[in-house]
Amino acid sequence: MKLIESQAKAIFAEAGIPVPVGRVATTPEEARAIAQEIGGRVVVKAQVPIGGRGKAGGIQLADDPEGAFRQAQRILGMDVRGYKVARVLVEQAADIAQEFYLSITVDRDRQANVVILSAAGGMDIEEIAEKHPEKVAKLWLTAGLGLRDFHIRQLAVQAGVPAELLKQLAPIMRKVYEILKSYDATLVEINPLARLADGRLVALDGKMEIDDNALFRQQKLAALKEAEGDHPLELEARRRGLAYVKLDGNVGVIGNGAGLVMTTLDMIQRNGGKAANFLDIGGGAKAEVVRNALEVVLSDPDVKSVLINVFGGITRCDEVARGLLDVMRSMEVKVPVVVRLAGTREEEGRRLLEGTELTPAATFQEAARKAVLAAQG
Repeated sequence: MKLIESQAKAIFAEAGIPVPVGRVATTPEEARAIAQEIGGRVVVKAQVPIGGRGKAGGIQLADDPEGAFRQAQRILGMDVRGYKVARVLVEQAADIAQEFYLSITVDRDRQANVVILSAAGGMDIEEIAEKHPEKVAKLWLTAGLGLRDFHIRQLAVQAGVPAELLKQLAPIMRKVYEILKSYDATLVEINPLARLADGRLVALDGKMEIDDNALFRQQKLAALKEAEGDHPLELEARRRGLAYVKLDGNVGVIGNGAGLVMTTLDMIQRNGGKAANFLDIGGGAKAEVVRNALEVVLSDPDVKSVLINVFGGITRCDEVARGLLDVMRSMEVKVPVVVRLAGTREEEGRRLLEGTELTPAATFQEAARKAVLAAQG
């Protein structure tokens, strides 16, 4: 479960992490009233649980209440990568002197929480790591030990955070760790954590992801999930009986078995790409299930290529191939589709796909590499 910014910031504020003054509005009139209360310059931000708001025009500055009214009028109702904006966050604009990145997330490979701190905030951590690798510090926490003061000092030095900020940074980092544990979160991110012109550290944006398997312990968050609703593609996939989760990348993924799909996501990332979704067709999937899966993935405008990775045990590769052929015959497929079939009736499946526009791959690594390259154009 992904929380929208205002929800994450409410949790931050309750924990004692400084956030800008602001409130959520659902109408332009409310946005104007909130801006009037705040006074001065404000920022109006679309509240959707996905990245890319800025590029879509969903984050705008306003100099006065009437400007906030106009910006809210523009943003409310707009589509941000499949999400219709129903509310905006109107908050005090910040006079930023420096931006930092801070997150704690779960590293599934190492089965440990990892703390990431950087003195180059304000952009995706992948972009930070690519452009400023020397400014990214990571530390994997030992189970039972947690986050200690010496960890914080070590990370601050490695990330190049000025020493005079440590007194403010340390309690913020401790509170982020407590939030991760208390809310069964798999990610708590502040980006940017900004040093303002007056020297204060403030969380200007926040992101949280909650483990769906732990929502029975988080009744308030579970109620939020039900009230907010899911991405339209997730709703459509559920209607078709598919296990689908929308992600932020551009490589569509279809596989059979949650473990194989998760491994496929990792392989895409290791090849320099990013998955657009998680979609598990399950064991023993018939042609109709494969057809439904591909139709859902192809209806995502973010998808620039598709990787279909099937290991046939109960699932027969020839059934998968027939489902793919049905889609290719019935709809215009505008993106490259890479297919790796292995296991039960793989030879029959491969023969069925010969001479089609589908891109075959003999190995897992080859399939991931081809899909990532295809998405990059």
